[in-house]
Amino acid sequence: MAGALKRFIPLFDRVLIERFAAETTTKGGIMIPDKSQGKVVEGTVVATGPGFMSEGKLNPCSVMAGDKVLLPEYGGTKINLEDKDYYLFRDGDLLGKFTD
Repeated sequence: MAGALKRFIPLFDRVLIERFAAETTTKGGIMIPDKSQGKVVEGTVVATGPGFMSEGKLNPCSVMAGDKVLLPEYGGTKINLEDKDYYLFRDGDLLGKFTD
């Protein structure tokens, strides 16, 4: 992380996600047209906010930077930082976390 991305910190329970790239070819080497490519629903957490307040107590986000997560098909706020697209989601909007 460098420049603007390093200086960007999400607020509250927001999570900054970099979506994985869409598959452009099949395993057999056939090119997939843009309209036929499915929406990418997986990504990597780049940054998280401190969490949310509940009953005077700070509850941290359930994911950390570097985690691979399952995203909803629609939603999130698109942000362009350093000529790359990132998406801002609420922690509760994430569908799951992949473990190794």
